[in-house]
Amino acid sequence: MRIITETLSINDLKKMAADMFGDIVKAVTDIDRELIAVDAELHSDLEARLLEDGSQQKHLWGINLYPEASGDEFIEFDSMINVRPSQDNRSRGVESEAIRVKIIQIVGKRIER
Repeated sequence: MRIITETLSINDLKKMAADMFGDIVKAVTDIDRELIAVDAELHSDLEARLLEDGSQQKHLWGINLYPEASGDEFIEFDSMINVRPSQDNRSRGVESEAIRVKIIQIVGKRIER
């Protein structure tokens, strides 16, 4: 597991994918601190790591990254940690357009493509 506070190259992301699942890297974004945790088997492990590092759970959103994909196919908004009725998010996706946009911006800032 790694917390990306600066940047990560797309080649590093591809290696992570190959080493773990083949074509996917699980990630959790902290939309407040604008960082990403990557490279674990479960989103919940990444969430726990960020909480240990000082993040607040309400700011953490699980995503999947597909390093070989481009455009809208690069980020998938799907994780069990996203199910939060108390924040009006009742699905594994990210229902808020504003939060999805913020996640896309953070990924763009932290992953060099």
